[in-house]
Amino acid sequence: MTRSAGGPSAAEFVPAGGRSLRALAEALPDCRGCELWSNGTRPVFGDGPARAEIVLVGEQPGDQEERQGRPFVGPAGRLLDEALAEAGIDRKRVYVTNAVKHFRFAPRGKRRMHVKPTVEHVRSCVPWLEAELARIRPRVAVAMGATAAQAMLGRTFRVSRQRGALVRDTHWADVVTATVHPAAIVRLRGKDGFAAAFAAFVADLSSAARA
Repeated sequence: MTRSAGGPSAAEFVPAGGRSLRALAEALPDCRGCELWSNGTRPVFGDGPARAEIVLVGEQPGDQEERQGRPFVGPAGRLLDEALAEAGIDRKRVYVTNAVKHFRFAPRGKRRMHVKPTVEHVRSCVPWLEAELARIRPRVAVAMGATAAQAMLGRTFRVSRQRGALVRDTHWADVVTATVHPAAIVRLRGKDGFAAAFAAFVADLSSAARA
């Protein structure tokens, strides 16, 4: 899934050439690469320095991210901030984004519940992620969760088996690695497995920084 092939695609909506991240962000709301544009939410572009050495890629924006227009500002984002601080990584020097730019959800009363994006949604949105990383040219890209990992490293990649592996032969960055999504750790907060899961996540981020 590392490159869009067949089916709907955002490719025709992505500005060509060496356009800046700002130009990409300004073009994103006009994207009609898949049907998620019509769900009433606004797309959320990445956030961070244009020459970040580390890029963190998640699945899709959540409820709070969509409302605020920035990635990783909800509960998962707060846990990510904690983990980055624990790993000695300055969040202000990291670029964060998502494989899918719209929030896919199912209404439940007044709440909007997260729904995993489909393979087609991810494939359609890959051109935006490719354009972001082509502008940034990071040394390390960290895919957080199965959706991001398979978008960047192929559908056969399994975080459960290949977590922490350093993949060098890609067009994304000098090194690509994968870990769990911080949302998975948020769900463990207050439970027995939280401390170990958080420590392992911090270790993955530390390893990526060393790479």
